[in-house]
Amino acid sequence: MKSKKSKIMLYVLSLPVIVALVFGAILFSYAVTPIHSAKEKTVVVDIPTGSSLIQIIKILHDADLVQNRFLFHVLVTVKGGARSVRAGEYEFAATITPSHLADKLLHGDIKKYPVTIYEDSSLSQVALRLQENKLINEKDFFELSQDAEFLSELGIRSSSMEGYLFPDTYFLDRSMTTRRIMRMMVERFQSKVSPEMIRQAAQKGLNVHQFVTFASLVGKESGCAAEKPLIAAVFYNRLKKGMPLQSDPTAVYDLKNFKGKVMRSHYKRESPYNTYLIRGLPPGPIASPGLDSFQAVLQPAAVDYLYFVSKGDGTHHFSSSLMAHNDATVRFRNMINRKEKVEETVR
Repeated sequence: MKSKKSKIMLYVLSLPVIVALVFGAILFSYAVTPIHSAKEKTVVVDIPTGSSLIQIIKILHDADLVQNRFLFHVLVTVKGGARSVRAGEYEFAATITPSHLADKLLHGDIKKYPVTIYEDSSLSQVALRLQENKLINEKDFFELSQDAEFLSELGIRSSSMEGYLFPDTYFLDRSMTTRRIMRMMVERFQSKVSPEMIRQAAQKGLNVHQFVTFASLVGKESGCAAEKPLIAAVFYNRLKKGMPLQSDPTAVYDLKNFKGKVMRSHYKRESPYNTYLIRGLPPGPIASPGLDSFQAVLQPAAVDYLYFVSKGDGTHHFSSSLMAHNDATVRFRNMINRKEKVEETVR
């Protein structure tokens, strides 16, 4: 009789262990089995800020990523992250396992968008690049770019953020606010344009804003790094002689969505940026210059050039006298016109 009672007690005590072992085996099998073994597609889901675990699981279920809500809830809880899921946009392969899916959620492995801001991009072009991936609110972007309090907070002594959004590749996500993205880009500028560079610019009589403005003109005039010190030298030489800089990009800078060639009529445009009409640097940058443009301003070539003209291949011909410049202008413009005619004939 005693032996029978012992067996019953042993069975009763062992039942929870058996159940736990069986459930553990089921959970393990569920956790490591691909959600969709045959589907090659990826699924993007957005987890809103403040979502509960139950709400998150429903979102994943609706996206066909969680078939068994109970088991997934247990899995996330076992991993210790019932309250640790970061809001944001996630991208999952359909073949992912529930365990890996849970890990991505708990580690906040949200979808990143690599965005390259090219050298010499204007503020409008930067906004366009960011908006291509729906990373900013355009209205907020332009309002913040001229917000005096925000500019002061970032240490920018200007009425605009033009020139201070550093050209580089950024890895951004849609959980970031427009303000945070802009701050990140300004901080990149501050990390790249070093205090030593600013000190060297001051020795040349340029404050930070003038330094950025000068570099933006150099960058917009040429994409060829090797000739940027020559461009900078021309501008320095003109400034010393009191000559207008006559930089074509400044003549059309404040024309909305300008595309095409700068025409002679643009040179006569009334604009505070038009260096055909004003003396000295324009009131602010016309684009976000790269480091090579900043370096060119700090280390201009030791030449007496006062003029340059495009050769039609991305580089320029430099001259010290107006006569030589006029000759070069006629020569290269004729060459460019002939080339364009040949290309039209081929088309």
